[in-house]
Amino acid sequence: MFETVELGRKTPRAEFDKEAPILRTLTCDLVPPKMLGYPRASRQDGTKVVAVARESAVSMDSRFAFAQDLVQEAGALARHHFDHRGALKVERKGLQDEVSEADREVEAIIRERIATAFPQDGFLGEESGATAASNGNAGPVWVVDPIDGTASFLAGIPCWCLSIALVSAGEIELGVVFDPNADELFAVRRGGGAWLNGTALPKPPAISLASGLFGIGFSHRRPPEALVPFVEGLLRAGGMFIRNGSGALMLAYVAAGRLIGYFEPHINSWDSLAGLLLIREAGGWTNDFLAGDALYAGNMVAACAPGVAEELRALLTRTVEHGD
Repeated sequence: MFETVELGRKTPRAEFDKEAPILRTLTCDLVPPKMLGYPRASRQDGTKVVAVARESAVSMDSRFAFAQDLVQEAGALARHHFDHRGALKVERKGLQDEVSEADREVEAIIRERIATAFPQDGFLGEESGATAASNGNAGPVWVVDPIDGTASFLAGIPCWCLSIALVSAGEIELGVVFDPNADELFAVRRGGGAWLNGTALPKPPAISLASGLFGIGFSHRRPPEALVPFVEGLLRAGGMFIRNGSGALMLAYVAAGRLIGYFEPHINSWDSLAGLLLIREAGGWTNDFLAGDALYAGNMVAACAPGVAEELRALLTRTVEHGD
């Protein structure tokens, strides 16, 4: 079904130490995740609460390592298609909303790998939808955008990425955002910090809306009036905006301190969950994106460096309906 793509390189990844709640950096060969033999915990001594808790932590650790390897394997396939994008079949899903066979193939391989490694987990993908196990927010659900920034991808602009998050019991537990063009792997684990190519991300330093570039996203799921007042307010505050076509990548840039913040009137969960957790674990502020049915229906997203949060919240209150 899929072409063979040479992976062969090594890349750093973040991984939880099984004996202590810290992250360490390691170098690993990229091989298909289903061949890696990720550990499965046993509940033979499950009479002790601490044993069950430790099993849960180890299980999430294995998913975190798995996600980092998986997103790079899938990223190699996506980059192969990007280099041969002229041969791709493209369909239009809506206004300024396209999908290519690359999106579908990359999501299919991600879904297949997850089903093999963690068959009990649910799956929610942009292109293929949800599995039966994903109906509800209780158990682990993988939330996947195979190519975020398809318009840029198809135009030959290297501003796109892959985004994978895992949600359990209403919490974003882990996430990975991979940019194959820059060879940048953003990885995050709830309570374990945010990482870029194995190096911990420091707290974003911006202190005002006027102190850097602010990311903006927009889709025609909302009218222009949902965005224009915010942009005007940002400019009047001395700010400046940028849009590169990938919400997931711009959220990762906020976590890395490259952008001071990000706003989009409506974004889907597969575009945003990994990036939101990256920002929170790096010390930044985000709105409560998962309120209501946002996992399946999407929501407004707002996020920024901690020093900008008060000013951004005030701007949202003035310019965006339900902006608080």
